Amino acid sequence: WTAHGRYPTNTPGWWGGAHPFALLDYSVVHNGEISSYDTNRRYMEMFGYRCNLQTDTEVITYMADYLLRREGLSLRETASVIAAPFWSTIDKLAEKDSQQAEQLTYLRKVYPSLLITGPFSIILGFTGGLMALNDRLKLRSMVVASKDDKVFIASEESAIRVMEPNAENVYAPMGGEPIIIHVKEGAY
Repeated sequence: WTAHGRYPTNTPGWWGGAHPFALLDYSVVHNGEISSYDTNRRYMEMFGYRCNLQTDTEVITYMADYLLRREGLSLRETASVIAAPFWSTIDKLAEKDSQQAEQLTYLRKVYPSLLITGPFSIILGFTGGLMALNDRLKLRSMVVASKDDKVFIASEESAIRVMEPNAENVYAPMGGEPIIIHVKEGAY
């Protein structure tokens, strides 16, 4: 499940903009400030999405729907669009794995208006799991931990410790590194 503990801070605070924001199979919460909101919103509106709730969480949810459902991208590919690696990172990767570098170059060129800029951490819930992602510069905190068959993701470790004081494998993912968790079959 996903949860968020406050209304938006940089847009009008009202129930329609509160997290989590859900659409079809997706539930999104995020922490941060999306400075590319207008670019992302205008791009999504070209494909029939209507951003009426004045919240960047809404546009992030539409981006996920567009990339995953309509464009058929994988979760990793979607993460590579939203938190695209720097061109210099792709150039360095080309020396080791030219095929992956070509794929990342393709995604950056095809979806430039879906790069999210600004500090953020996002949790995208979907049927069968979730994906967590923070900005490529790691400007917003995100911590991951586990205990037995549970995975915890939060902005701060203290929030995880409230839920599970004995959490293990606590770490902070690299900027732009997607954390993808799939629920075990029949675990509902």
